[in-house]
Amino acid sequence: MDKTAFDLVIVGVGGQGTLLASKILGRLALAAGLTVKVSEVHGMSQRGGSVITHVRVGDAVHAPLVGLGTADYLLSFEALEAARAAAYLSNSGVAIVNAQRILPMPVIIGAAVYPADPLKDAQLAAHRVEAVEALALAVAAGSQKAVNLVLLGMLSRHLPFTDEQWKQAIAGSVPRATMAVNIKAFEAGRAA
Repeated sequence: MDKTAFDLVIVGVGGQGTLLASKILGRLALAAGLTVKVSEVHGMSQRGGSVITHVRVGDAVHAPLVGLGTADYLLSFEALEAARAAAYLSNSGVAIVNAQRILPMPVIIGAAVYPADPLKDAQLAAHRVEAVEALALAVAAGSQKAVNLVLLGMLSRHLPFTDEQWKQAIAGSVPRATMAVNIKAFEAGRAA
């Protein structure tokens, strides 16, 4: 693999596996001899609130946070979270989005309204958006918890890591008992 550099922002709702996704990416980059910085912002993650993780990979990475307008990729586990984080994308940035909608507490209690189509948000629509029903693919692979692996599979099409490198990073990050399901979900995302 050639040395590469990329900045990625991962967003979602607490409990969706965003932190595991960043762990897999970190392990992948380190195994390839790259420098990686991961900065996790949990927010109200245990209560279903927004979660954001910054992942920076390259030959030399000094700062842990991705600046606004500089991310090469946005990996979003929920549609509205993608719209909220679109400002991180560079002009040529790609958003990989689980089209699933998870209503935030203000919407549930009637204090706010969920947008009709968050993926048509003007700032997000200005970029290349690859949206998929990742939950359906994860369930078909054997676990609704594997949405993160579906999205990583989609991301893998953009990065120069080999299939074997991905599988080793996944194997080093998930329990052995869930390995087959996670690999199946990853492959479903890669094929989506």
